[in-house]
Amino acid sequence: MPVEEPHRVVCRLDEVLAARGLTLTAVAEQVGVSLVNLSVLKNQRAKAIRFSTLTALCDVLGCQPGDLFAVETAGSDAGDAA
Repeated sequence: MPVEEPHRVVCRLDEVLAARGLTLTAVAEQVGVSLVNLSVLKNQRAKAIRFSTLTALCDVLGCQPGDLFAVETAGSDAGDAA
């Protein structure tokens, strides 16, 4: 069985929160998701995100999905910190 490569999508939620002076707790409450689930996303441990959650995050943060996520180039270890 082939070994599955780790994904290279990284979440930049920390950067967006810092730029807006918001806390993870405040955003979790406004979005309507648990702090634990938002923390999983922020710390690069999420394997998926619902479009409804992504839309709510973008609405609360006043951003686009591309502001929250980036695809690292192959060979980069930025997403391996988990």
